[in-house]
Amino acid sequence: MDTQAVDLSRLIAIITEEVLAATRRPATQCGCHAVNEDCCPTRLQGVLDAGAVRLGMHATGGAPDGVSGLIDHTLLKPDATRQELEKLCREAAEFRFATVCVNPTWVAYCASQLRHTNVGVCTVVGFPLGATTPDVKNYETRRVIFDGAREVDMVINVGALKSGDVRLVERDIEAVAQTCRDAGVISKVIIEAAYLTDDEKVTACTLSRAAGADFVKTSTGFGPGGATVADVALMRRVVGAEMGVKAAGGVRDLEGLKAMVAAGASRVGASAGVKIVQQLRGADVPSVLPPAPQKSAY
Repeated sequence: MDTQAVDLSRLIAIITEEVLAATRRPATQCGCHAVNEDCCPTRLQGVLDAGAVRLGMHATGGAPDGVSGLIDHTLLKPDATRQELEKLCREAAEFRFATVCVNPTWVAYCASQLRHTNVGVCTVVGFPLGATTPDVKNYETRRVIFDGAREVDMVINVGALKSGDVRLVERDIEAVAQTCRDAGVISKVIIEAAYLTDDEKVTACTLSRAAGADFVKTSTGFGPGGATVADVALMRRVVGAEMGVKAAGGVRDLEGLKAMVAAGASRVGASAGVKIVQQLRGADVPSVLPPAPQKSAY
């Protein structure tokens, strides 16, 4: 048997094991979110109540500055201006977010704005469709690392996954994850869960783990849906404690963040990070955000 056949057999075995495990999940579920009882949102309620000063997670994606340290302060809209990016960086430094998450063209600018802070720069590769080739994603990754990115969120080839081409999807992820690993940069794999069946979500997470990525992430914010508690719980169960899980898309307030963390998220991508931290501190902020554009990114 040749090497490629062995690799494919290994992937199929891993994925089959995970899919079968998913069918053996306990039937007991919490009534509020219909997910595995281990992921009930009350699990971390006390930790995230107002006044919490530290939230300990597993090594990948912990929260050095409490809830604010869980948040990638995000601005990925295509018409973002330099003034908006400057404000994003200023807020990230003030509120001590984990990173700012911006499009590649702004990485060097944001890195310069944040060079005297502990806030990192996160960017996106193959965004938002994931439909470029592995070599292109590899080049994008090398370029954004050169420009100062410390975290890279890449979008998988969704069409290849749905076609059953697991070998291509793993190569796609490895093209980014290996480059990040060599440079000491965190890699996150956006599976765009709203397009996938549960079995495909299991496959995407398993391939991400096999490729050595650091995180799996729910969504781009440009697809048909964002993060759900059920998806985060499923992703956490598949990747275990060794990887991070990032919930992104539609997390607009503190209650939403609490639910995602309780389900297993160790990082949250949000454009509403300032509001979330203000809610935690008891500030007087509107209870509902203005309606978001249909194709916005969070």
